[in-house]
Amino acid sequence: MSTPSVKTSAAIPAGFGEAAFEAFLATRDEPDWVTQSRRQAFQHYCELLEAELNPEEWRRIDLRAMRPDRFQLQAGSEVSKETADGKATETLLKGQAEFAGHLTYVDGQLVSHDLAEELAAKGVIFGDLAVVVREHSELIQKYFMTKAVDSKTDRFSAWHAAFWTGGTVLYVPRNTVIDTPLHSLITLQAEKAADFSHTLVILEEGASATLLEETASTTEQNLGLHVGAVELILAKEARLRYVQLQNWNHKVWHIGHQSGRVENNGFLQWTVGGIGAKLAHIHQDVVLDGRGAEAEVNGVTFSTGQQIHSFYTQQGHNAPETRSDLLYKQVLRDHARAIWRGMIRVEAEGQQTNGYQRNDSLMLTPTCRVDAIPGLEIEADDVRCTHGATAGRVDEEQIFYCMSRGMSEYEAMHMIVEGFFQTVFDRIPVEVVRETLSQAIIKKLGFGR
Repeated sequence: MSTPSVKTSAAIPAGFGEAAFEAFLATRDEPDWVTQSRRQAFQHYCELLEAELNPEEWRRIDLRAMRPDRFQLQAGSEVSKETADGKATETLLKGQAEFAGHLTYVDGQLVSHDLAEELAAKGVIFGDLAVVVREHSELIQKYFMTKAVDSKTDRFSAWHAAFWTGGTVLYVPRNTVIDTPLHSLITLQAEKAADFSHTLVILEEGASATLLEETASTTEQNLGLHVGAVELILAKEARLRYVQLQNWNHKVWHIGHQSGRVENNGFLQWTVGGIGAKLAHIHQDVVLDGRGAEAEVNGVTFSTGQQIHSFYTQQGHNAPETRSDLLYKQVLRDHARAIWRGMIRVEAEGQQTNGYQRNDSLMLTPTCRVDAIPGLEIEADDVRCTHGATAGRVDEEQIFYCMSRGMSEYEAMHMIVEGFFQTVFDRIPVEVVRETLSQAIIKKLGFGR
């Protein structure tokens, strides 16, 4: 494993005004098209700051306490050797399985990187966007925020497009199959650090891969901000399993725009695990562009304290004979809140579409709150689209029954919660992900204390 050196550069002013933006650009070594796209995005960002956010997506979220001016990009700052070696951060996945490649980022900077030699020999690219954008400029320019995430969607997508700091790029050439998962770890270390990492996955025709990505904080005390983006682009007959496990501490603001595009007979399985963050809001689009394209979206969140986990999901069917299947399971406790707004949209060309979405929430205390709003917009006349949402409390009789059989209350609660999540776990073929989510749930329940 190689550990890149991190150079020291001039400090970037706190906040994200024009002075901070120009200072940030001065630290970058990028092709002209990237600089121009950043400037255009910054202009959009300034304009969109004055525009109202989409009320359908944001009306249930209070952002007044976020105060972006408190946070600062850490480009060029020093990273401790302990953190660079991965010893300071407790993560869900790292060290749990063998990976064909691995990337680690701290405060927006790549600190370690490796990729199996046989994959590199086949033309697979797995590295930091800040580096790949220079070495493979034409490839990145073709896909970067042109097919999936739109920088003009709202102030957050424009903010990200102006200030992105790096992130994971995975490119798999035509008919190349990667059997062993790849792993990416994004961490925040410094107090009030901001991370704007971008994940870009490109699978050519017939390619196949699995990417496991997780976020984590090096301490429980430091404030942090993550404004990210994920773009998953699948060509004909490509197959991708993408897992994102969000495990920031409870003082991090986590906002992301994420989009997957799938062509003819491609298959995308997308799994989201939400454990950490003070407030996490994800705008997630899955768009099926080719005949026979399929997508399966799995979500598991566990919110405690005063956490807020919010998802705005859209399943787009732009071609005939496509299938999408979304299942989110959410558990809440204390004064936590879960928000889900889902939409299946079928265009006129999307005949013989099969679309499904479901959100189930389990409330462990009477003080938590769930808002679940499914929806359909259908322009075609030969489709099968269904949706549903449920929310309820844990049955006290179930807990009493388990305790009468010798279990503690924690053991009973863990059994009930894990059983609630099991339908999602059964859909995840990667064993290490199933086990990791289960262990994270045990820890958050306080089982065994």
